[in-house]
Amino acid sequence: MKTIQLSNGVEMPILGFGTYQITDPIEAEQAVITAIQAGYRLIDTAQIYLNEAAVGQAITKAGVDRKDLFITTKIWIENMSYDGVMQSFRQSMERLGLDYLDLLLIHQPYNDVYGAWRAMEELYEQGKIRAIGISNFSVDRAVDLAIFNKITPHINQIEINPFQQQATAIQALCDEGIMPQAWAPFAEGKNGIFHHPTLTTIAIKYGKSVAQVILRWLVQQDIIVLAKSVNPTRMAENIAIFDFELTTEDIAAIATLDVGESQFFSHSDPERIKWISTLTMNIPLTTESRCYLYSFDYSTGVRHSGIFFVFGTGVRHSCFFNVLPPTKI
Repeated sequence: MKTIQLSNGVEMPILGFGTYQITDPIEAEQAVITAIQAGYRLIDTAQIYLNEAAVGQAITKAGVDRKDLFITTKIWIENMSYDGVMQSFRQSMERLGLDYLDLLLIHQPYNDVYGAWRAMEELYEQGKIRAIGISNFSVDRAVDLAIFNKITPHINQIEINPFQQQATAIQALCDEGIMPQAWAPFAEGKNGIFHHPTLTTIAIKYGKSVAQVILRWLVQQDIIVLAKSVNPTRMAENIAIFDFELTTEDIAAIATLDVGESQFFSHSDPERIKWISTLTMNIPLTTESRCYLYSFDYSTGVRHSGIFFVFGTGVRHSCFFNVLPPTKI
């Protein structure tokens, strides 16, 4: 697997497996095991994905040395403070069953990100985290965080796909020593991306799928990217992108697809910020406890009410299921 060197010298796999929306613990655990066995070494989770425990179980069972894996999780906004990071990081590590983390991100640019960043700097300096970064930050917010703190973020995980290419932002981040990482490279299938004639023409030329062309397009730009699928065939297909190379003509053709706006929503939209602020986890570290929470879909604005049952200290065994109909918000 090709790696990218972060500004602190840490090598990070350029292609990883994302676990967003894989909330069923059995499915999440098996998906991560399958991904690792297929060759993925970068695994991306988050506190709000509600699957850290399942990811941790998969890491234990996958049969690959921990040192050969690169594990990312993210701090959710309700934990976005100095104390919130310190407490929730310990909880995440217990759920993951790890004694160190490869990458910790601020998930959203809201709440007390400065207090959160100071806590993350301390954890990094203590050797508990190998790299620290941010997610969904605009370039100006990223630069602001960097210049008023000791450590510049190593990563900014943002939406990058053929319809939202963010070339200017990517260059600006690189100029600051912040490595861009792409989420939603397939735009979650929006706008018929898997059947777009420009992409299908390129895919046919190389005997590849549209998904493989998109991933290759990102990797060829040295952009770290996350691909997600619970289908073993798709997982294997998505990682098989290192045996061909796009031409300058291919890349120029893909450039014409850029519409210059998010395929989901703007992170600077006040109403979206208010909405995101209502999404809470409240996962306790208690024995045999339960709490109400929400799972959600960013793109549709649908919030699913549910109950999260926690069995055992450290939330090592958990399950999530919907008990009420989805609520449109």
